[in-house]
Amino acid sequence: MAVSKVALVVGAQGVIGRNLVDHLATLDDWRVIGLSRRGGHAEGRVRHVAVDLLDAADARDKLAPLREVTHVFYAAYQDRPSWSELVPPNLAMLVHVVDAIEAAAAGLRHISLMQGYKVYGGHLGPFKTPARETDAVFMPPEFMHDQQRFLEQRQQGAAWNWSAIRPAVVGGFALGNPMNLALAIAVYASMSKELGLPLRFPGRPDAYGPLLQMTDAGLLAQATVWAATEPRCANQAFNIANGDLFRWSEMWPFIARYFGLELAPPLPLSLDSAMADKEPLWRAMIERHGLAPNAYAGVSSWRFADFVFSWNYDMFGDDAKARRFGFHAYVDTFEMFTRLFDDFRRRNIIP
Repeated sequence: MAVSKVALVVGAQGVIGRNLVDHLATLDDWRVIGLSRRGGHAEGRVRHVAVDLLDAADARDKLAPLREVTHVFYAAYQDRPSWSELVPPNLAMLVHVVDAIEAAAAGLRHISLMQGYKVYGGHLGPFKTPARETDAVFMPPEFMHDQQRFLEQRQQGAAWNWSAIRPAVVGGFALGNPMNLALAIAVYASMSKELGLPLRFPGRPDAYGPLLQMTDAGLLAQATVWAATEPRCANQAFNIANGDLFRWSEMWPFIARYFGLELAPPLPLSLDSAMADKEPLWRAMIERHGLAPNAYAGVSSWRFADFVFSWNYDMFGDDAKARRFGFHAYVDTFEMFTRLFDDFRRRNIIP
């Protein structure tokens, strides 16, 4: 089949972007350009471009040759210590991409914006669940609101349209990512086993029972491409999740069994603090088990894990809108964790 679409995946080395690149690479009518600070190696119909998106001039120079791009999939993120500090860099990166690609690619058809449940205030405390795409926004600052508002305004009179994709916590493979919950759990469980400890849920006690939701990175990639190419989805936002709900009180015993560990009662523990001195242990595990020589910083997402394990309230959205528009894929979250842990072992990341 002749290639008719060219994807620019912004944030191609993250959990979401990497899986989106992999999915697009399986589709015969797509070519893929991955954009990231690190760049990457070309393979098949995928090539990579290294760029500093905070630098408007660098973004303009690096994107100017990409005249063939038809679809932008924006999944870049810059972390900052506070919610207000997140706004300037994350809005600026999106603006720099759109400014540069609009000038370069006359055939641009669609811009897909990756969001999350921060849109609903899920990071701030108890919020209305199930969250729906029509829920009212809240008091700023929130960079996701600013990004969507920018696209809505920029799209007026343009030949392209947009979509906003809102996953729950995403489960997938990527190294060096600050928001990789599954890998943090796998490393924490592996270290517990190495130290001869039972597995304990390290979050606050009242976070063990609320209802939660996750989004498999592969399912998310399928949904993102679907929304970008289905005409009815133009200028719409969609919650995308696995389709089931769970509680850590059910999932944690399951994880303990997977790793062959005894389960002990939950005990509040800051992983960011408790795991700060574990780099020597990690190096010893690499040596003892013949693991791939990944830097400790690349496999530990402790701050994000602490954040997720602090949710003492329900965290889920209503994903019925996507089904009404025609997306019906489903992933069992227990199966997702098993598959991810198996994948980490195949990649020799954990014993």
